[in-house]
Amino acid sequence: MTTTGHRTARPGPAAPTAAPSTSDTAGRGPDTDTGDTDTGDLDAEDLDAEDLEERLHRRHAPSTAAFTSVHRHCRIVWDIAASLLAAGAAPGADRALVRTGALLHDIGVYPLYDTDGQLDHTQYLRHGVLGHDLLAAERLPAAVCRFASCHTGVGLTREEIETGGLPLPPADYLAQTVEERLVMYADKFHSKSRPGSFLTVAAYRDQLRRFGAAKVDLFDTFVTEFGVPDLPALAARHAMTLHTG
Repeated sequence: MTTTGHRTARPGPAAPTAAPSTSDTAGRGPDTDTGDTDTGDLDAEDLDAEDLEERLHRRHAPSTAAFTSVHRHCRIVWDIAASLLAAGAAPGADRALVRTGALLHDIGVYPLYDTDGQLDHTQYLRHGVLGHDLLAAERLPAAVCRFASCHTGVGLTREEIETGGLPLPPADYLAQTVEERLVMYADKFHSKSRPGSFLTVAAYRDQLRRFGAAKVDLFDTFVTEFGVPDLPALAARHAMTLHTG
């Protein structure tokens, strides 16, 4: 795997933390098996806290298949972020906020499913702002809502949106806090569009190049900031493929 000379994080037991008191998230959704995978670095206290976020997923998921796809991805992104934290990345980060942000960052995908259960890929770029609005409607704080709107790619600027005619309200959608940056970065290593797969640093760089060298350079700053997760171990843990290019 290409690591550009940076440290590789080895998944290990994550320190326990209290559940965030974001909102009362009791609700109903698909009454089905969650499709969860191995919990990896997640300890018992983490799992209790995740029940809160899972209820939001169940409330908004339009189908069993949508819930399984999106919720599993969010749990894997949290597993990646937790492994980086356990390896010493972002020592000043609020672990509970990282967990909540990772578990809810893609909740805006649900409104893009049609009545036949098909995802509208033509509008997928909007899932971040849709998620922000959804979480705001649930009365979650802006610090949580921003994980949805500010995780797409390595960030979108107002200029890019206006110049490219992108279907988003013109604004800067950039990860600013260390927690936002960590969740955005962890998200890059697991793909929903290539089901059951992780991506190496080199593989994600290859995807990003079509958007310009500046995007690749920005991604590399996050590699330097957080290090490289132990992707072979994570892929094995979740019984998924690791794509290297």
